[in-house]
Amino acid sequence: QVEVVESGGGLVQAGGSLRLSCAASGSIFSINAMYWYRQAPGKQRELVAGIASTGSTNYADSVRGRFTISGDNAKNTVYLQMNSLKPEDTAVYYCYAIIRLGPERPFGNYWGQGTQVTVSS
Repeated sequence: QVEVVESGGGLVQAGGSLRLSCAASGSIFSINAMYWYRQAPGKQRELVAGIASTGSTNYADSVRGRFTISGDNAKNTVYLQMNSLKPEDTAVYYCYAIIRLGPERPFGNYWGQGTQVTVSS
């Protein structure tokens, strides 16, 4: 009923930029918040950035000042602008959304399939 799809990953040199997009579609009543997580090989998945429906944002210390999260409520889409990329930013980036399917329904958790970001040195 709900699909979360990421796009925009790729290979970039250190110091470069990429913009990730995440679109949620389906029978969506409302979205509470959307987040970007990432997982590097051999490491745990970690929070990168999040944005609430109010527009408030939060960032991991490792990306603050380099990454910017933004959203388009009308399109149920969130973006992650990544600048000054470093090799340690290499990971699969996942979108995570907290979505309600109806006014009487509880919020549910939805993950995308991920998009690979590779930063070469």
